[in-house]
Amino acid sequence: MPRLLQFFTISILLFLVVFLAIGEDNEYVFEKSINRKSNSLKREKLSHFRFYWHDILSGSKPTSIMIVPPPTTTILTGFGLINMMDNALTLGPKLSSKIVGRAQGLYGSASQSELSILMVMNFVFIEGKYNGSTLAVLGRNSAFETVREMPVIGGSGLFRFARGYVQARTKSVDLKTKDATVQYDAYVLHY
Repeated sequence: MPRLLQFFTISILLFLVVFLAIGEDNEYVFEKSINRKSNSLKREKLSHFRFYWHDILSGSKPTSIMIVPPPTTTILTGFGLINMMDNALTLGPKLSSKIVGRAQGLYGSASQSELSILMVMNFVFIEGKYNGSTLAVLGRNSAFETVREMPVIGGSGLFRFARGYVQARTKSVDLKTKDATVQYDAYVLHY
């Protein structure tokens, strides 16, 4: 009889373990594989976007404001300066061109020896099928180089899983107001 009781007890315990494992809520699962198609991921494509970034520091409605001034000891490089921005992105180099999005984020002078800027921004698109989608850019912008390259590190909306790079070319700078227009070419792999 003890063997039968032992067998019966072990059987019930095994049944309970299997039942609880099957019925367990997946709320606390750390990782699981998913199917690309179930997440609407189709074939990856490479897209090129060109737009103009307008950094307006002057006037009654600036789109970029200094939130931390540089110490007076770093006047040549501006090391320590931080600006917050909500800059227009336009189709053409004139600010009056059609606005296709906004560049929202911040930039700061990150070098003690040259004018090199750390850019942290989202390109928030408001036009066409990309309306509501964003690209995230994080990188070094050496302001005096003709072409600067920064990585695209992600995105949202139609740019989920995005990766790529942007190239920035300064089109104009007003030395008095420090307002600037920069051409951005974004090369993005996305689904």
